[in-house]
Amino acid sequence: MLLSLIIFVPLLGALGILLFVETDESARKTAFGVSLADLFLTLLLLARFDTSTSQMQFVKQAPWIPSFGIQYYIGVDGISVLMIFLTALLSAVAILSSWTAITDRVKEYTLALLVLQTGILGVFAALDFFLFYVFWEVMLIPMVLLIGIWGSEGKRTILGRWEMESRIYAALKFFLYTLAGSLLMLVAIISLYFTHQKITGGELTFDILRLIQSAHRYNPDFQFWVFLAFFLAFAIKVPLFPFHTWLPDAHVEAPTAGSVILAGVLLKMGAYGFLRICLPLLPQATKQFAPLIITLAVIAIIYGALVAMVQPDLKKLIAYSSVSHMGFVMLGLFAFTQQGIEGAILQMFNHGTITGALFLIVGLIYERTHTRLIADFGGLSKSLPVYAAFFGIFTFASLGLPGLGGFIGEFLILVGTFRVKPTVAVLAAVGVILSAAYMLWMFQRVMLGEITHPRNRELIDLNLREMATLVPLLILVFWVGIYPNTFLQFLHASVGHLIHQLGVSSEAHQMIQTAFK
Repeated sequence: MLLSLIIFVPLLGALGILLFVETDESARKTAFGVSLADLFLTLLLLARFDTSTSQMQFVKQAPWIPSFGIQYYIGVDGISVLMIFLTALLSAVAILSSWTAITDRVKEYTLALLVLQTGILGVFAALDFFLFYVFWEVMLIPMVLLIGIWGSEGKRTILGRWEMESRIYAALKFFLYTLAGSLLMLVAIISLYFTHQKITGGELTFDILRLIQSAHRYNPDFQFWVFLAFFLAFAIKVPLFPFHTWLPDAHVEAPTAGSVILAGVLLKMGAYGFLRICLPLLPQATKQFAPLIITLAVIAIIYGALVAMVQPDLKKLIAYSSVSHMGFVMLGLFAFTQQGIEGAILQMFNHGTITGALFLIVGLIYERTHTRLIADFGGLSKSLPVYAAFFGIFTFASLGLPGLGGFIGEFLILVGTFRVKPTVAVLAAVGVILSAAYMLWMFQRVMLGEITHPRNRELIDLNLREMATLVPLLILVFWVGIYPNTFLQFLHASVGHLIHQLGVSSEAHQMIQTAFK
């Protein structure tokens, strides 16, 4: 019951706003109250979670369309429970951050955020493929609306001929990429459904855990093609190089809250798909694809960092940094080691808090100056000391300073990867150096030195509401950096069970090593 409440409280709140709320202020207060209630429920979930077992907890299972084997089936383990908490936290932060930034169609805006929250929470809790797919699609439309309606103003020329609003272009690009991935995932799900029916003599089920139990019965060729379909769907969402081109446009054009949710939790849905579905369900194909995915991950780490270094726009710089950081996540997942996978999941959580905070910080300065160009700033620490302090801490966290959240995840990923292929770990470590270069250079140009534009002398520092959006993320950054075991303890049993399901052996690691020779 508790997990169902967590998923559907935002949807019920959206329905209440639609039917009973008239004014913009009431819509904001109601949406924020609903998000706080949902956050409180997720804290109860964390408090009651048993970290000693890998079994699904808070399970709710009921027939939905029994003639087709479709169920309402939800539950969480150590992998998904942290993502659910992160989603609830960032949703509350996103609504609070929009208080003065969004003044047009506020009621519809809050509806989109709350429906989006339900879709994301459902993805992380669903244990039935049909339900998983429904929640995956529920997420799509609100995000497209957030970008297309409340995104940035501006025009762009398409193919040198047609002029289109930049936000509409970004929304359509996001929609088409995600839809293409969704259709491929649907084909894979249907293939699994009928193949399972054939090999079991007639059993119809979309039960993910039941299908995983039959993983050893799927032949290698079938696994290859099904994995390829899932890979494309999830790689687009991560996004993994070279499927990342929708991300910078979506981030730049989205409103601040949209960027926070997009970077904080939507990207994690792709990595979560690999964790929940590909690794345990298609173990042979997973090992077969691992060298390719590791190669793409290393390319993403270095490419994302190099492209971020030359960006003139703050938002686009952080967007490309996400490509690099999510490359680390994929590298950790496909190292097939306890440290690597735990580091990847922790880095998913860290990236959500750190990059979400950085997008909030960019949004705050954009509200004051209506520009995101690095060249329009300089010396802001003199007029905005509190803002500069927050900006500095999250910048250092992003580049992986020890004692802050970004360090421990990348460290575990590199340790786990080094056990399998030291050369790959060394190449990935170059990304850490590049991250320090582009983040520190950006911070220097924006915050340090003399004030280069007179109007920046009159800027007003953060108010209490704005600080309230950043403080919870700041606490988590220090908490993970200083005592990560609070979060890692949720992962030990579930990751150990996942590695057992994958059947990782020295032979699998040898396969990865051989592929890189």
